[in-house]
Amino acid sequence: MPITLATTVAELRTEGARLLGSGQGTSQGLVPTMGALHEGHAALARAAVEQNDVVVASIFVNPLQFGDAVDLDRYPRTLDADLALLEDQGVDLVFAPPVEEVYPGGEPLVRITSGRLGEKWEGASRPGHFDGALTVVAKLLHYGLPAAGVPAAGLPAAGAAQGGLPAYRAYFGQKDAQQLALVRRMVADLNFPVEIVGVPTVRAVDGLALSSRNRFLSDEEREAALVLSRALRLLEERANAREPLDLDSARALVESQPLVALDYFDVVDPETLEPLAENCRETPFRGEALALIAAKVGPVRLIDNAPLSS
Repeated sequence: MPITLATTVAELRTEGARLLGSGQGTSQGLVPTMGALHEGHAALARAAVEQNDVVVASIFVNPLQFGDAVDLDRYPRTLDADLALLEDQGVDLVFAPPVEEVYPGGEPLVRITSGRLGEKWEGASRPGHFDGALTVVAKLLHYGLPAAGVPAAGLPAAGAAQGGLPAYRAYFGQKDAQQLALVRRMVADLNFPVEIVGVPTVRAVDGLALSSRNRFLSDEEREAALVLSRALRLLEERANAREPLDLDSARALVESQPLVALDYFDVVDPETLEPLAENCRETPFRGEALALIAAKVGPVRLIDNAPLSS
């Protein structure tokens, strides 16, 4: 079946209800994106298609999460290619609204706040970014909520919404680890009837985490950017071997690359994102943690992370 494009909330809800009702579907997945899709987004879509009867993807470049108007303007818009990629993965419905549909009265006066969790790491470097991201994610989750009255027989327990609605799941990449943690916290704190599913980071053959921003790297800058994933792998190897992580030496590896300007590189608790007080230098690593890194490579800001366990 050809993919369906909706540009208004009314169209989204009508088509979503039709797709669920016509197939007696019992589950719906949502894949929120900003477009300029790549294989990482394809992995999100495939996971959603495998786990749900109906899958909706959104494409919306959210102005609230851009602090720089130039950065917003140059963000790639590739709708035709994005639709083709999503159709190839089996996505049923795409919601690609104009800004006026999402923010009909202009920028909202009331927004979701990310609190302390959103003020560190990326939030410290990009003030207000996560408030804007959570605000639009909250709206998208509401827009994509399966319609009341759609048959929900055989609902699975995980992700099941209240009131007999079909199961509802939303998919986010683990590459944006802080965003994923914040979305999970928002959903838990505000009782959203949705299961948040994290999908592992997809990497190029050379190890670079896939990102829509990678297209702005020159060949030399892309080669330099590989030091981010190499440093993360170094920590993973030490964690797996239950050795001290020696974060200082991993930082030094990144800082030895002249085209890379390190913003932050630390090992944190996966839920609170607070730095670990131990396990990083002399103590053999034990438990679960998350290594976070961000840097500018030439003019391009890149982020990456790696889960650590022993």
